[in-house]
Amino acid sequence: MAFDAVKKIAAEYALEKAINYITKDPEKNLITLMNFIEKVAVVPEHKTAISKLRAHFQNSPQIMEQTRRVAGNPKMLYNLFNSWVIQATLLGRPVRERIAAEIGASVPTAILIDPTAACNLRCDGCWAGEYRKADYLEPELFHRIVNEAKELGIHWIVLSGGEPFFYPYLYEVIAKHPDSVFMAYTNGTLIDQKAADRLAELANLSPAFSLEGWREQTDKRRGPGTFDKVTAAMDMLRERGVFFGVSVTSMRNNIEELFSDDFIDFLVEKGATYMWSFHYIPVGRNPNLDLMLTPEQRLWMVKRVRELRSTRPIFIADFWNDGGYTKGCIAGGKQYFHINAAGDVEPCAFVHFAVDNIKHKSLREVLQNPFFKAYQQKQPFNENHLAPCPIIDAPAALRQMIHDCGAYPTHVGAEHVLEGEVADHLDTISRQWLSLANAYIIANESCTASCGQNLRQEEELTAK
Repeated sequence: MAFDAVKKIAAEYALEKAINYITKDPEKNLITLMNFIEKVAVVPEHKTAISKLRAHFQNSPQIMEQTRRVAGNPKMLYNLFNSWVIQATLLGRPVRERIAAEIGASVPTAILIDPTAACNLRCDGCWAGEYRKADYLEPELFHRIVNEAKELGIHWIVLSGGEPFFYPYLYEVIAKHPDSVFMAYTNGTLIDQKAADRLAELANLSPAFSLEGWREQTDKRRGPGTFDKVTAAMDMLRERGVFFGVSVTSMRNNIEELFSDDFIDFLVEKGATYMWSFHYIPVGRNPNLDLMLTPEQRLWMVKRVRELRSTRPIFIADFWNDGGYTKGCIAGGKQYFHINAAGDVEPCAFVHFAVDNIKHKSLREVLQNPFFKAYQQKQPFNENHLAPCPIIDAPAALRQMIHDCGAYPTHVGAEHVLEGEVADHLDTISRQWLSLANAYIIANESCTASCGQNLRQEEELTAK
């Protein structure tokens, strides 16, 4: 333990020096620092990750511009690197691996927490719309969860709801945990000048603003004036060097707008550095099957998101189509899980069933629950990682796990995914998507093999 404490102090001292070095000349010194980190990195995948990140920065002038902007808030830059690089990776990863071996279950890298189910908006089709609005986590419980998370090597806490900025103790909790980094999915309407100043001061919370596209699409789902309030909040945070991103719901009627060149360029110009894409899932308030992506649209997204990643300076995660990067579903405690505002411990934000409540057990105990273990034992739910999700890609597996573990619904109507029209549709669309995804993989593997063969032939001719 003494050695770990010394290592932590040394790492934090080195990081402080590095941040001071970067902020003097971000464009030049960040690349120099990355070169040094790559050389001294011991773990091969760390070397590879740093190399790719450096190339991404060097090839994206807009990313360097964003770096200069974030470097304008050295405290936030320090907190982000400290939480992600030192606490979560250098120190946290060995802790998580050791505890996972002790308890016989995965210890994730992140936890999604709803501090409150209350919200100032009433968005159509909200995934959380059927939770009891009166539910919230007492600040003492919230503190306990974060403290126990740090003991397990978890330093990334994601917030949702409800509306996190509607929670009266939000800043109080964040301020007491400067060695953790927080991200909040927010509708953005409650971030004013005072809130922006507080976020810049705390410098360890990154808002992810919810948008449905341009003004018409966003206001139609979220209410008149929402788009303008969100973009105004973006401007306030950008001016203060607060790191922020965007969260979008990819639906049948908006994906071409969301992933258009113009909209992505607009987000980059506003200062967003990341974009989380969530496919519409028919859970929560008034499930609408007509909003779900068709298999053909989902395949278009596979190709389009990869194109944007190679041409635009914004990190885009398309969770359902990115299973190849995570080797399947990340839920069920594998890499994250969800604690709702009532304290129910759910495997995923969209799977509203539980067997435990955090109010009655420690975090270490709930990670060992049978529902999570079933998730981890059954993964991957499909060998094709383009179909990682047990809700929309393997609904029969989800039904079996819920039945076998005796999981209870965490709100009225949650059981709609198990039977009736919604369940029938999920069975049908999952088969259609898997067929299309398998054909895509086969075609691309053939292309890769063919390209590789041509390359080898060219090398042989060159050698001769």
